[in-house]
Amino acid sequence: MAESEVEVIHSWSAPRSLSTSLMYSFAQRDDIEVLDEPLYANFLRVTGLDRPYREELLSKMVSLSQNYLCSNLHVFDAKESDGNKVTNDIIFGPGKKKYRFCKHMSKQRLQGLTDDLMKKGKHFILIRNPLDILPSFDKVVPPSFYELGLAELVCIYNELREIGKSPPVIDAAELQQDPEATLRGLCDDLEIPFEPAMLKWEAGPRPIDGLWAPWWYKSVHKSTGFEKPRKYPQPFPFSFYDLLEQSLPLYNMLRRHVKKKSSLLRPPPPTPDLPVPANEKLLAWVGDEIMPRDSAKVSVFDSVVQGGDSVWEGLRVYNGQIFKLEEHLDRLFDSAKALAFENVPTRDEIKEAIFITLIRNGMFDNSHIRLSLTRGKKVTSGMSPAFNLYGCTLIVLAEWKPPVYDNTRGIVLVAATTRRNSPNNLDSKIHHNNLLNNILAKIEGNNAKADDAIMLDQDGYVSETNATNIFVVKKGRVLTPHADYCLPGITRATVMDLVVKEQLILEERRISLSEVHTADEVWTTGTMGELSPVVKVDGRIIGNGEVGPVTRRLQAAYKKLTEQHGVPIPTYTKT
Repeated sequence: MAESEVEVIHSWSAPRSLSTSLMYSFAQRDDIEVLDEPLYANFLRVTGLDRPYREELLSKMVSLSQNYLCSNLHVFDAKESDGNKVTNDIIFGPGKKKYRFCKHMSKQRLQGLTDDLMKKGKHFILIRNPLDILPSFDKVVPPSFYELGLAELVCIYNELREIGKSPPVIDAAELQQDPEATLRGLCDDLEIPFEPAMLKWEAGPRPIDGLWAPWWYKSVHKSTGFEKPRKYPQPFPFSFYDLLEQSLPLYNMLRRHVKKKSSLLRPPPPTPDLPVPANEKLLAWVGDEIMPRDSAKVSVFDSVVQGGDSVWEGLRVYNGQIFKLEEHLDRLFDSAKALAFENVPTRDEIKEAIFITLIRNGMFDNSHIRLSLTRGKKVTSGMSPAFNLYGCTLIVLAEWKPPVYDNTRGIVLVAATTRRNSPNNLDSKIHHNNLLNNILAKIEGNNAKADDAIMLDQDGYVSETNATNIFVVKKGRVLTPHADYCLPGITRATVMDLVVKEQLILEERRISLSEVHTADEVWTTGTMGELSPVVKVDGRIIGNGEVGPVTRRLQAAYKKLTEQHGVPIPTYTKT
């Protein structure tokens, strides 16, 4: 058969990633010839790294392809078999089949290789969890960050994206769990037909193996296909713990681009749509550093994980200013003191973290901050604060977030059977993260298809909703419950001041549920939702079912206040 130009398929991976099994899989096709690490000799020649087979490999550069198995062997002198010679004459040389599959290790892509290596052909990335790579890595060479090659694998992925050739990424775990579905998906991405023959091969060495096969391929030579993973893994060699810490984030970075992700427990749910798509890419402050959204995590030993042992505040940003920042920080420090937190960051440190987070995200308006301060990381799991020896953990989560309720047409509430915590049990004046009391009420609201749920105190009087404070208007008087069971909200206090400034009558007293049902107007207050009119409670229409005049008047006054007051964000200039 006459030789002609072939279409090259590049497989890039780290060692011990089932790359040889995948090469055997593609070698079963009649339309593909295979090359096993054609850049290996150049890699050893340039880097000077030692291998048991180094001298033998450098003495010749062998191009083995499926159609040359018996009769054709191209041998190059070591001086001639440089990377570019290999790339041009072997990788992209003519062949007798439609496709050529090239198995590459990422670390073998060295500087000085021709740009054609990346620009020509089709590419995909094969990844494997370092937890599974490292236990068997040191059979030939000691593992190192460089030998693992995950950093270069990330570089290859990014470079291909930048030139408009975003490569598909497959995980070795998927190949083991469901090889047919994974191979079908990969073939679709490569725009080649899937063939069932790719699922099986004969055991034993193969002519397409590189001469290093006796050192590396003993396990794969025993296989006849992609074998199911062990139900339970082998123990991890903790001498490689530091290397795992370095490499695992790189694996996870690439794993985000896998279409179908494996799970230790069950298949993960589909990726949900975000309420505000712009929040897909944001930066959050955790501890003492800024991190991208998917990397912003706390330790499993952190007190917020161990027991919801944390305090928090919600802040809003308007026109380059943080509204009521000082009042919120006062409450944060009061809550932390009430819970006997130690090694608390200073007020200035927290403000700087807030400013830096907002500036980094370019969030100067229409934004909300979830500010959390946990008791911090523990030295071992357990309830006792005596285990908290690292200091507090500060979290600044800023998001693009308009008011979360419909403040134009109004919202619907229902009364929950879940009662608000009593100060006898857990004082609501401590703004803590253990929100199960509120969440149980919110579940009732969700089940009733309401926006939120009203929570009563232990005597049956209205306390607040699961997320906000509540106000009632009856015959010209503005009523709100005492802050005995409810959180004395910052927005609540602001609106109470506005009620007085607007020369309305304000009463802070016990309110029964029937008074809410028969009110002329009802609204809720909170930093996240501002002033939200309530048009229906437990099926009863409030007033005429529309936003009332007192509510509109106070909404306007509140809006004006947010436009005029707040702590300025450094570097912000109005445009």
